[in-house]
Amino acid sequence: MATKSNYGWLQGRTVRKGGHASSNSHTRSSTPQVQSTSTTIFGGGIKDPSGRTSEYFSMDDQCPVCKSDRYLNPKLRLLVSSCYHKMCESCIDRLFTLGPASCPNCDKILRKLAFSPQTFEDLGVEKEVAVRRRIAKEFNKRLEDFDDLRSYNDYLEEVEDIAFNLINNIDIPATEERIAAYKAANAALTSLNLQREEAEALALKEQEDLERREREARAAQLAQQEQQEREERQREERELIDKLETSQKDAHKIVAKSRIAAAKRSSARAASSSANSSLLGMSFGMDYAKLLKTRTTKVNNVPDEPHVPFLDDYYAYDDLYTVRAEGYDDIISEAVRRDREGIMRAGGYKVEEAWNRALLTAVAGLDAAPLSGLDEPNSLGDVDVVMESV
Repeated sequence: MATKSNYGWLQGRTVRKGGHASSNSHTRSSTPQVQSTSTTIFGGGIKDPSGRTSEYFSMDDQCPVCKSDRYLNPKLRLLVSSCYHKMCESCIDRLFTLGPASCPNCDKILRKLAFSPQTFEDLGVEKEVAVRRRIAKEFNKRLEDFDDLRSYNDYLEEVEDIAFNLINNIDIPATEERIAAYKAANAALTSLNLQREEAEALALKEQEDLERREREARAAQLAQQEQQEREERQREERELIDKLETSQKDAHKIVAKSRIAAAKRSSARAASSSANSSLLGMSFGMDYAKLLKTRTTKVNNVPDEPHVPFLDDYYAYDDLYTVRAEGYDDIISEAVRRDREGIMRAGGYKVEEAWNRALLTAVAGLDAAPLSGLDEPNSLGDVDVVMESV
């Protein structure tokens, strides 16, 4: 029975120490579950210094090249190529040890070191994360690098368009040319922003260290206060017992007097600890203020004025029509025009506005040629004859 429990992986279970098995089909833990059988160290994947993000694998994994699965090879490890196709380490060593070779799935030329561990179950997510990580390194402009918000939004839209093309394999050569042109034109600014990001990351780490030291100092101060309070209470209890043993006075009066003195000493200790805490907070606050001063940079804030469409300089066809002052024979608006009290009109509504809109719509399409009908022969013959017959 012991031997049977050690081969729980044959039934799709993960065997842990102690013989206990789990029925999970795939595992993601803080400790590596897949052992490499290759001598090559493969990079890539998600870099997580905390170690909480581990390599993804499933008990149903199968190499698409050699068809080896985890049932036949418990140490099977699948890696992802730069074209995002899976392959086991044995096939990678066999195909790419002598040099670059084509991918068995898409014929793209690959190198052995181009393979990386898989982090996400969906390879589409894996590809999108890698593409966006690459784009973020090159396209790292900030809002303060632009004159207004509109230019910054146009830049973000361009970056998203490039990322979308790379993720979905849309016009890759042209997209790569756009990236190369941007890198050549903005190399200095990109390097400057990388230095800014490193400085901000360092400042954030210093801030976290400062907060951690403050928490540790407060915890040490609180522990010291608690220790002093315990020692003070023990000393007061011993003094009270000694007074009760040696004094000839009433015991109730001695206890009441001792409690009043203890309350005064407790209030004095509370005030002293509050003052020490405020001084400690002020010292850390001054350090934090100095840290913020080192992070401040001069930013040229250009006000972003709101867009008012009515103030745009556009052609309104004013020279093609004129609204008649005496009005029109409009049966639809007759009841509204007769309403002198304004019961049938909404606030600000004018019949002249409706006439103006109708005339504008009529003359706006005079310059537009019809989509069809100009080159087609007239099947009805002479138009004048048809109109005359009607």
